[in-house]
Parts: sequence; structure tokens; C-alpha cells
Amino acid sequence: MSGVGVPPPGFRPSYDTCLEVNAWCPVAYTTLGYYPNKGVNLFLAIGFALAAVSTIFFGVWKRTWGYSIAVAMGCILECAGYVGRYQLGINPWNGNAFKTQIVSIVLGPTLICVGLYLTLKHVVSALNPSLSRVPPRVYPLFFVPADVSCLVIQAIGGGIAASAGRDKLELLQHGNRVIIAGIVLQVVVLGLFGAFSGVYLVQVRRWIRSGAAEAEGARDGAVALWGNGRFRMFLYAMMGAYSAFLVRCVYRIAEMAGGWGNHIMQDEPSFVVLESFMVLIGSGLLAAFAPGVFFPQMGRLYAKKVAAEKGSEEGGQGREQVVVGGVKGIVIRGRMRRLLVPEGVT
Repeated sequence: MSGVGVPPPGFRPSYDTCLEVNAWCPVAYTTLGYYPNKGVNLFLAIGFALAAVSTIFFGVWKRTWGYSIAVAMGCILECAGYVGRYQLGINPWNGNAFKTQIVSIVLGPTLICVGLYLTLKHVVSALNPSLSRVPPRVYPLFFVPADVSCLVIQAIGGGIAASAGRDKLELLQHGNRVIIAGIVLQVVVLGLFGAFSGVYLVQVRRWIRSGAAEAEGARDGAVALWGNGRFRMFLYAMMGAYSAFLVRCVYRIAEMAGGWGNHIMQDEPSFVVLESFMVLIGSGLLAAFAPGVFFPQMGRLYAKKVAAEKGSEEGGQGREQVVVGGVKGIVIRGRMRRLLVPEGVT
């Protein structure tokens, strides 16, 4: 501890005036009020880094671009945020680390939720679009912009709060209110998403159990998909991630409602359990149960495969083996003409 003596007249501990913990700048005067646990934050940073790498790998392999970009970017932000908290564990007066962890940890989950929202469109399209209250394409058109709005609002609030530090209390409170508004909006958006998803899945279950699905020709494999083990695991993973993010957002409202430096914000165990691990669990589920593997209908490779098979079926309509002039071949009846193709060429 350094700097023992009489502080200059009018001195106030802040991220601008303090460079380290000393007699004039005790850790209790920081916004967090404690040394963040370095081991926990290192574990979290590594966890989010692995989730980002896994998401990028499966996203490139299976070409689930929108989902993978959103989830990976959110995990990268989370990783940066916990690197910042690790640095605060070394020096709680590290102003740059404090700003990094504020902005990154606030914005990361919002981006990750974009990936969650994108799944609903593909699930509805793959099962039975007619059971949905709105066309499948409308879901991302509503939820993604709504989520981005939450992100923008929270980014503005986080920027204001980070620039204020703790010494500019009025500006800090303004930033706090803006962040709360963004988080409340995010809870509303998550609630709507959960409601639409829950109602739809209940309707699909009733539709399949009633036997109507088989009577309608199983909607191109909807019954098989619903009973597929991998698809069910994918759905359960999405539900688990959704629940984790919802818990995190509700906690964030309670944490921010008391203002910066309140007793909830300065309680590290509750932050680690209800913020850090909730987001890590949600991100881990989205990364581990990648849609390209557990729900291939969401990937572009699957769409190309279906298109190719459809084209092959159309091209093969009316094939017939014949012998003309001693040459064995296949007649392909197209819409415009008949072709004789020697056997083996096709």
C-alpha cells in the first residue's frame, strides 16, 4: 500500500484520481467495493472463449451464419468483460478494466439472445407453419430488431456510466436509468419470445398426438422430426438457455435498481451465480447443441441438399429402360422432349 499521508485539499477517490489501492483510495470506494475473484473470472473468460470457438467452428462447418455470428460475438464480448474483471482483481482502480467489464458484460447477453431468437423461425418452418399465429419469417423481423434496440439502449447507458465513474453521481445515475430501461425492455422481449414459442410447441404436440399430422401426410417429416432425439435435445437446450437468460435479466434489474455501488452490486457471490454463470450456462448450451448438428434444417447445407434432391427427383421423372437399335438405354421424359441416354451415362 502506497501514498500514506495527507491527501491534497478537495481530493475525492475516483477512477480519474486513483491509480491503485492505498490509504487515500481504499477498495471500499470503488464501484464494486471488492477485489473480484481472479480464479473465478479467469475460469469464466476461458469458458466464454471456448463457447465462441465452438460456435464459430460449427457455424462455418454447417453454415449457420446468422446464429453463429450473433452467439460468437456475444461470447467474445463476455470473454473481454471477464478479462476486465480479472484485471480488477489485481487493481480495483483500473479505470479501463472497469469500463470494459461494464460495457462488455451488459451487451454480451443481448447479442447471444439474437441467436436464440433466430431458432424459432426455423423450428416453425420445419414442423408446421400453419399452426403459428404469424408467418415464420415474421419472428426474426420482430425479435431481432427489438433485441438490437435493447442492445443500443444498454450500450448508451453503459457508455454514460463508464464515462461518469463514481465521482459524477448525477451522470452515473442517468446511465444507470438508461441501462435499466434497456434491461426491462429485454425482459419484455424475452417474455414475448417465450410466450410465442411455448404456445406454438404446445399446439404442435396436440397436433401430432391427435393424429392429424399423419392424416395430412406428416408435413414432410414433421412427425419424424418431433420424435427425433437430437431435435428434442436441441429444443431442451434452447429452453435451458432461455431460462438462464431470463433469470440473468431479472437479477440485473434488481442489481441496477439500487444505483451504482448498492449492496447487491457489491455482493460478488450473487453476481457470479445469477449473472456470470447464468450467461455461461446459456452460452454453453447454445454452443454445445449447435443447430447445424442437432437441428440441421437450420443450416444452409441442408437447404442446398433438399434443393438438390428435389431437382434430382424432377429430373428423374418418367425414366424408362428401353433398347433401341441394340443399344440399351434410358428414356428421360422431360417437359419439352424425350431423350435417349445410353445406360451408364446417367
